[in-house]
Amino acid sequence: MRYSRRKSKRHQLKKIFYKINEQITSPQVKLIDNNNNFLGIVNTFEAIKMAKEKELSLIEISPKETPPTAKIMDYGKLQYQKQKQAKKQNARQKKAETKGIKLSLRIGKHDINFRKDQAKKFLNDNNKVKIELNLRGREKQHKEIAIDIIKNFIKKIEEETTGQNLVIEEPIKYKGNGFLTIINYKQ
Repeated sequence: MRYSRRKSKRHQLKKIFYKINEQITSPQVKLIDNNNNFLGIVNTFEAIKMAKEKELSLIEISPKETPPTAKIMDYGKLQYQKQKQAKKQNARQKKAETKGIKLSLRIGKHDINFRKDQAKKFLNDNNKVKIELNLRGREKQHKEIAIDIIKNFIKKIEEETTGQNLVIEEPIKYKGNGFLTIINYKQ
């Protein structure tokens, strides 16, 4: 198997680019100083001059307004704040994972109870549960029994969960050598 040595772009944070100083093309801007005081509509050239006097940058914050809004502040500080904010948002987002439970035609009662408890634990952690039942050899002749085992398994989970609606996101279907379905709590 060949492995890629490139870094994944999935984990990188989005960088937001702002126009600063001479990159601002509009002739006038709504100006906000570094103390968040609104100074009115000012020519861009004069605004840049004011920012350089304070040894700061003129940053175009909202370019879609007419005239655009610009703020006098340190550009590095702005980038740092935005990256920090993006990291916080990424930390808050919990991505639902899909956890797998495997059953078989010859599964015992204790094993079903154990897997049922595992499935409930996964569902309570806001994860989806993929239930698989693989058929081997002559078991493939008894597809109706396999479907019944999966349906009974889902019924047992529904009976023991109170107050939460169990949703079958993907109905039971035959794939490869067996059946699979995905369940989740309705939110």
